[in-house]
Amino acid sequence: MAGRDPRNLILTGFSTTGKSTVGQLVAARLGFPFRDLDHEIEQRAGCPITAIFARQGEAHFRELESSLLQEALAGERQVIATGGGAVLREANRAAMRRHGLVICLEAQPETIVARLSTQAGVRPLLADGDPLSRVRALKAERAAYYAESDWTIHTDFLTPEAVAAEVVRAWATLRPRLAGERVGELLPAAVVTTGSGSYPLFVGDGLLAALGRLIRQQVGEGAVWVVADAGAAEGHGERLLQALREAGLRVGVQVLAGGEASKDLAVASTLYRWLARERAERGDTLVAFGGGVVGDLAGFVAATYLRGIALVQVPTTLLAMTDSAIGGKTGVNLPEGKNLVGAFHQPRLVLADVALLASLPEREYRAGWAETIKHALIQDPALLGDLEGAVAEVLAQRREYLVDLISRSMAVKARVVSRDEREDGLRMVLNYGHTIGHALEAAGEYRLLLHGEAVAIGMTAAARIGVALGVTPPELEARQRDLIARFGLPLRAPAVPLERALAALAVDKKVRARRNRWVLLADVGQPVIRDDVPPMLAEQVLREVVG
Repeated sequence: MAGRDPRNLILTGFSTTGKSTVGQLVAARLGFPFRDLDHEIEQRAGCPITAIFARQGEAHFRELESSLLQEALAGERQVIATGGGAVLREANRAAMRRHGLVICLEAQPETIVARLSTQAGVRPLLADGDPLSRVRALKAERAAYYAESDWTIHTDFLTPEAVAAEVVRAWATLRPRLAGERVGELLPAAVVTTGSGSYPLFVGDGLLAALGRLIRQQVGEGAVWVVADAGAAEGHGERLLQALREAGLRVGVQVLAGGEASKDLAVASTLYRWLARERAERGDTLVAFGGGVVGDLAGFVAATYLRGIALVQVPTTLLAMTDSAIGGKTGVNLPEGKNLVGAFHQPRLVLADVALLASLPEREYRAGWAETIKHALIQDPALLGDLEGAVAEVLAQRREYLVDLISRSMAVKARVVSRDEREDGLRMVLNYGHTIGHALEAAGEYRLLLHGEAVAIGMTAAARIGVALGVTPPELEARQRDLIARFGLPLRAPAVPLERALAALAVDKKVRARRNRWVLLADVGQPVIRDDVPPMLAEQVLREVVG
């Protein structure tokens, strides 16, 4: 089996086994584009598949299907959902094996008929006779072809999310083996794939012990230089060092004071000199162990020392796990604004151990959920609903809830970053709530508000602007406000000096041609970017959330 080229993930299986729904979920987890071949055939033909069968026959449809499949397989890093009958042609099956990992979604005939009864329209091959008998006959005809798949998942009693998780597990387990690559024992929750390369995001309870093994597998055997904030080092430093030393890695540690004051060029210079004294080499790894401040600072140092060394992010705060550790944005602050000096430098892996969150102060823990709320609002309606239904469990730190919700939040960030590594377009949507949020942070000299608190207030402001412009439905603004409040996050910042906030807004990084670009919501999962927000409206809303 080794030596194949599994550059695409291909879903096959009978009708209603979930290829389209699951495919979209898997694509979101992996950060890959999704292609539904049946849907594309209908778009190109300008009519439903039933009409193609009726007017031109099954043979013509199969020719269209084969042609489009060959076209799709010429690409890479895609999730492709095929029609249920695509396996009938040997040439199709051979091409899928040659250029992808093939996963079959299965279901019992009774399950398929029950699902078909809830769907509009009639499947062409099921239009005549007893549906159950017809499904049984067709499945029997295709069984040997489906059996050639690399992996089979029975979907009868699983939710689409559970099936998607199994597909991701299959991809992480089999793809490296088929390609003849080395495989580790841990499976990623999501994968970021950019022009700079791919890297996994690991999420779990107690994962810190695996860090050394993962670095050796994913990065190499060079020395490891840890930059840790004081809180993380005090609470978890010994376990971190033990995990690295047990893997046989040479380790050095530099501990920094926490807080935004550390994101400074002078502190970066101190780290450069430390690495130089220790004779750090290009083949070594810099590990960022702490919250977003350490992640941004250490990432900037890794991006620039020796023109770039490997970076591993081990976030110890919720905010860093779901946001700042993913995507390669690094930087330091200037007195004039946040992150005005920085670089893009993708990590080689991200490891999020939810057990580390138990030591966070409650205020910081609650603030961390702002970015996950943001991810749900801009990209994932299902995640938003699950957050609304699990506030009590989340605030009680039920770890099974944390692993699930954090994994899904990280997957949103992974998907967006994979499609837009350097914030040229789509990645701008991640700035929902940040235009005013960053201004509030800067105006408070990064002391009055935690980042998550500032984002929560910024989202509140953005929703008000959206409603005023007729972009955001009022009921969505109310829904967002309610969820932010239930997490104990602020909706206003009365202690922040207004004039400073207005001045900080003027130097925001998202300004182009002296016009602020605002991320607003037309609906859940439907962000829009606007640069025509009247300055008087922005100032009015800023006054409301500060006053």
